[in-house]
Amino acid sequence: MILEDRDLMAALLEAGGTASEGRNVVDLRGKLVDRLEDRLDQLEETHRTVIAAAYENLAGTQQIHRAVLALLDATDFKDFLNILAQDIANILSLDVIRLGLESSSAAPGQALGPEGPLATTVIALPKGSIDAYLTGNPEITPRRVTLRPTRAEMDGLYTNQQKWVQSEALIKLDLGQGTLPGLLALGCEDSQRFHPDQGADLLNFFGLAFEKMLRRWLA
Repeated sequence: MILEDRDLMAALLEAGGTASEGRNVVDLRGKLVDRLEDRLDQLEETHRTVIAAAYENLAGTQQIHRAVLALLDATDFKDFLNILAQDIANILSLDVIRLGLESSSAAPGQALGPEGPLATTVIALPKGSIDAYLTGNPEITPRRVTLRPTRAEMDGLYTNQQKWVQSEALIKLDLGQGTLPGLLALGCEDSQRFHPDQGADLLNFFGLAFEKMLRRWLA
């Protein structure tokens, strides 16, 4: 109670130090200084944490801006997919990127991309499977962005890379009225890269921009 009294503490700081005598004498001035030192250490640690978070957020913002600008440079849909699979993966430090499109006609896991190395960049998904994969519960409305350790329920999403993708950022895509939804899956071998406690604002922005560009190419 005494150490929480600001006026009394100010008086203690102004008072000259005296040697403690006897077992029952407590140097409150020394206790105050110890407490102030502890609080200063905590403040410095908080300060470092806030600065580190600010730099990390700034770096993340710059990465997302670079990714969006790179996609805007695409000259055709094949170039768009190539930028997605190569440049965006490098900019965002990802191990694999997949664009899943729900289809009522194509077989689940079927490659829908152009022939060649980009074929598996676009994967056919069963109708209704995206919401099920995102939530695991039909009663739950999925968020636009889901960050978590990888699950194994969506066969074929990562094709032959499924076994080593340990965490994923999943962005649900609205491709317009009368069109089945899509899913942009960003996979990483690092199991700690994406987790539910992370903020998703930047990926939400990236998803909105990607969605608008994809609508243009699929129109």
